[in-house]
Amino acid sequence: MRMKTVFIIFGILLVLFSIALAILAHPAFGLFRHRSTEQIHQSPNWHDGMFHNQVPTPQFTGNTNSIKAIWNMLSSRNEERVPKDSVKSVKTDLQALKTDSDWLVWFGHSSYLFCLGGKRFLVDPVLKPEFPSSVMLKPFAGTDIYRPDDLPDIDVLIITHEHWDHLDYATLRDLRPRIKHVVCPLGIADYLRYWDFSDEQITELDWYQTKSFNTQVSTLNLTCLPTRHFSNRLFKRNQTLWASFMVENAGRKVYVGGDGGYDSRFEEIREHFGSVDLALLENGQYNPNWAYIHTTPEDLDKAISDLQAKQVFTVHHSKFALSTHPWYEPDSIAHAIADKQGVTLLDSPIGTIVRF
Repeated sequence: MRMKTVFIIFGILLVLFSIALAILAHPAFGLFRHRSTEQIHQSPNWHDGMFHNQVPTPQFTGNTNSIKAIWNMLSSRNEERVPKDSVKSVKTDLQALKTDSDWLVWFGHSSYLFCLGGKRFLVDPVLKPEFPSSVMLKPFAGTDIYRPDDLPDIDVLIITHEHWDHLDYATLRDLRPRIKHVVCPLGIADYLRYWDFSDEQITELDWYQTKSFNTQVSTLNLTCLPTRHFSNRLFKRNQTLWASFMVENAGRKVYVGGDGGYDSRFEEIREHFGSVDLALLENGQYNPNWAYIHTTPEDLDKAISDLQAKQVFTVHHSKFALSTHPWYEPDSIAHAIADKQGVTLLDSPIGTIVRF
């Protein structure tokens, strides 16, 4: 009887192990990708077996550990975390949009398409809810109206880091034939190669490195810049780099802020690049328990003041509930800050064509 019980338990464990292995073998996890360690290990931002921020950055604030912080979020009873009705959105014919002017279309959270100097740039697209990301990311009603098939050909895809709400396998799988080039921080290229992107399509950058393209009318520059964040798609932390980007084309500049808590980088970017025409800044999913790795409302105020961009559009909100604040709060905070500072805030409903 005891031996029979042992065999049953062993059989159950074997089945569970096989299921877990089958799940982890899904290409979205990138578990079996080949890591390009040489370039990573040569980075000045890599030491002690991982990437590091420019300043010490605990992932969790104060006395809160990861388990407690996540439990507090999951057990939150704030009914305003998720909208009761559909979020206002507009379905725009993206393929009909001409590239003879500069514009932006936001898809909610941190996904957006913009045109600068006649070139189309796509940032962190998460547009196709499939397993396993669909288990973690539940879009609000009305926010999930765009699919990869809706997008036009893309001149440059920009990926800021590997987190599930920024690097989406299903979306990139469907978009790959229409993406001319990808610019990403160190380590992300391994995912892309694993997902059948070619080496010729990919440029992988460390902080302060620039990729230049010669166009018919100007030189397009994309500079990889720091943020104050972290990475871990599965088990081990900080094995790939996180970044923001400055895009310069035809005499204009767009700052792609990525994810990250506040530090001196905003003032340094202004001092180095001068006037920025449009800054896309993180605003949402903030929490006192992780105030160093995401931009809090108080720090958004300081970041906008430091950067002094001509125009601001805030992202990382209005699609997923990844923290405990009311879903509408980030946008109202951005408007209050803009009114106080006299900043031109371009925040608009999902899918709206924003001219800048």
